[in-house]
Parts: sequence; structure tokens; C-alpha cells
Amino acid sequence: MRQHVNPLGKNFLRSFPIPALEEIFENPRLPLHLDIGCAAGDFLFDLAISSTNWNYLGIEIREKLVVNANLKITKLEKKNLFYAYGNASNIFDHSKKNILNFTNSISFYFPDPWFKKKHYKRRVIQPKLINTLSNSLKRGSLIFIKTDVRELYDYMEFTITEDKSFKKLPYSDFLYSDSFNPYKTQTPREKYVKSNELMIFESIYRKI
Repeated sequence: MRQHVNPLGKNFLRSFPIPALEEIFENPRLPLHLDIGCAAGDFLFDLAISSTNWNYLGIEIREKLVVNANLKITKLEKKNLFYAYGNASNIFDHSKKNILNFTNSISFYFPDPWFKKKHYKRRVIQPKLINTLSNSLKRGSLIFIKTDVRELYDYMEFTITEDKSFKKLPYSDFLYSDSFNPYKTQTPREKYVKSNELMIFESIYRKI
């Protein structure tokens, strides 16, 4: 179910800036959601069909998956979805227009866990990335995390909450109907985990 790719490898030192929003979306003024590590893009594709009042942008480090995912966009009635290839941190650092300034929410769903301690530096959520999000996201923007690995969940939560710009939200105060995922669409990994009756750990954070 997992295909690890070392994000620190030389192949990913190049940056692939995201085009201007008006070049990739039919209506660039719609609220924007980023999915980091979107894999084959099935989750975002389903969201783009069901929630046409949002724009969706997926970032994936495996180039072949991005190429195939972008081929599916032509099947959409509305142009509200785009997939980008590369290391998310590098993309944010080198894009001329900071995409994060226009982002309403970000999801990190079932990222590669990199179980060995010496490989923790390969995990997508790092203090440097969270600092970038802290400095670039507008107030009120949301971060969603979800995983079936408890140790990884604890690591992600600690890394995010160490930055005092983000506050964890209680689920009782959150309305999914107003979010990027109003119908609680599940990722392929989430469906797999639930079908095997395994636990899922998740949290939502708001930029304050």
C-alpha cells in the first residue's frame, strides 16, 4: 500500500513552480485546498466532482502519478483541479507567487511514515515546512492531518503545535459542511484502513 520515495534525493532538488491560479483554474477566486502527497489523485478527483465551489491542488513527489492524474482532469466538467509534481517544501520556496497566500486549507492524509528514527527527516511534516506555513498562510487557514500510524500522528501533532501560530480545533466546533470536504469523502487509504477495522488518528488546526 505504500511506495516510499526519499524526498531528500537529488532528483527532487529541482523546483517545479506552480503556475498562476488563473492559468490552471476556471475560477481562481474560489477557495483553494492543497493536498500534500496526493498519490494517484483519486481523492481530489472525487472532491472536484462533488464540490465545484472549491479549487483543488494536489502535490505529489512521484512524477508518473502526477502525469496520469493530470490526464484525468479533462473528464471534469469544471476546471477546478490541478496536480503538481515535486517536493512540496521546494515548490513553496521557489514559486514566484506564493501559493500559500491564497490557500484556505491543507491536508496531509496518510503520509509515508518512515518508521526508522534516522529517516524521520524524510517525513513530509518538518519544523521548516510548518514554519513556512506559519509565515505564509492567512489567518483562519486550516491544516488537516490523518494517519493510521499512532507514532506518526504524535510526531505530526507535536511538530505542528510547537509552532504557536496553530491551534488544535475540537471536532465538536468544526463544521465539515463548510470545509473543502463537505461530504467527508474518503481517500483510498482510508477506505482500506476502515475495511480492515484499523484505527485512524486525525486532527484539525487553525492558523491564529
